[in-house]
Amino acid sequence: MKDKKPDNIVYSEKQGYNANILPYATSVGAPAIRVDDLVSWKSRGITNVNKQFASKFDELKSQYESLLEEFEWNELVYSSKFSFEPVIGEIYHLYRSADGFNFLSLIGPNEWNKEHIGTFKLNSEKKWIHLS
Repeated sequence: MKDKKPDNIVYSEKQGYNANILPYATSVGAPAIRVDDLVSWKSRGITNVNKQFASKFDELKSQYESLLEEFEWNELVYSSKFSFEPVIGEIYHLYRSADGFNFLSLIGPNEWNKEHIGTFKLNSEKKWIHLS
């Protein structure tokens, strides 16, 4: 009976009285061990990350649409008729002729009566920038 210790005493035959080095509470008066609520932390994290993904997706979608529009304008201008070499930095006007062909001109839309499609400027990368 002398080897039996009371339940509220922490004793190990190898280490003796070792309550102060244990990673958990060993007495009735010690604070309760509670498991953290990870579900709410995870749901907040998922919500925040999903918002970031949605924001990045919208940004990329906007850039894609802008790039697609730029491509379509460039394709339209390059496929039109013109009998001169465009100068970088100059402003040109795209028109539709009576027979349905597109042509590029230096003449502004207010100077003659043709169907005006758009106004463009050629940049240094040989890309047509749609101005109006």
